[in-house]
Amino acid sequence: MTSPVSPSANAIAATPVSLDEGLSGATRVYFIVGDPIAQVRSPKGVTAALRDAGRDALVVPAHVAPAGLPAFFEGVASMRNVDGVIITVPHKFSAAEFCTSLSEEAAFLGAANTLRRTANGGWHGGMFDGTGFVAALADEGCDPSGKRALLVGAGGAGSAIAQALVNAGVASLDVRDNDGARAGALVERLAMHGRSAVRVAAADVPAESYEVVVNASPMGMRPEDPLPIDVSRLAAGTFVGDVVTKPPLTPFIEAARARGCKTVTGTQMFARVCDRMVEFLLDSQA
Repeated sequence: MTSPVSPSANAIAATPVSLDEGLSGATRVYFIVGDPIAQVRSPKGVTAALRDAGRDALVVPAHVAPAGLPAFFEGVASMRNVDGVIITVPHKFSAAEFCTSLSEEAAFLGAANTLRRTANGGWHGGMFDGTGFVAALADEGCDPSGKRALLVGAGGAGSAIAQALVNAGVASLDVRDNDGARAGALVERLAMHGRSAVRVAAADVPAESYEVVVNASPMGMRPEDPLPIDVSRLAAGTFVGDVVTKPPLTPFIEAARARGCKTVTGTQMFARVCDRMVEFLLDSQA
């Protein structure tokens, strides 16, 4: 397996991708698929990381609505220069259905955020939002082990982060989502680990009772979005994370910093997710 260079968060945000060098008919193509797609930073960051690792590659954004996902995969199946697909909202659960094999994390969650082409032309899916987020926490000096955690959002990214927090040894994890059935299903799956107390959180959770709070919902992408929790009740020692990458500093992160909290932004998380996605895409063994 070829090991890519691991770019920092700042490097991913700032690295220019020159299309004048190395782009040809031999360039390998990777798509990133989502709905919406304009907010993602992956095309530039992952292209730069793949090229740093020596791969002649280009990541191309594709705006695909949920109803169009089967047609998208049918179309790329015959494109022999497409080696992988990166998956973003809202397709992470649906994407797993198009995989012929899944990593252990992806199989447990039934979701994937990175697919690579296999030797027989199928797709092998992996899921790295969770491990990438926990790595970003570690970068900021946060060890989740033994801590009480609250997760807002039980979608694809939220489910992966929940799994990673449980694997990291949190004492307890409360999960809140507007879709109560989705939150309940995630809690039920995680309870099988038997490693942490996992519960569905009430809508009016007391923010001050947690040591780690993570927004894994889309709240914060739009200026009019409410904050995921009542930040005024956060203790200054709380670690606060957000998966939203645009804007780079969400109102939630800014409000948490004003309380004195240490934070992990979506950009910092993405840098660590990118490391893992690139390593996975460059590994031809599936």
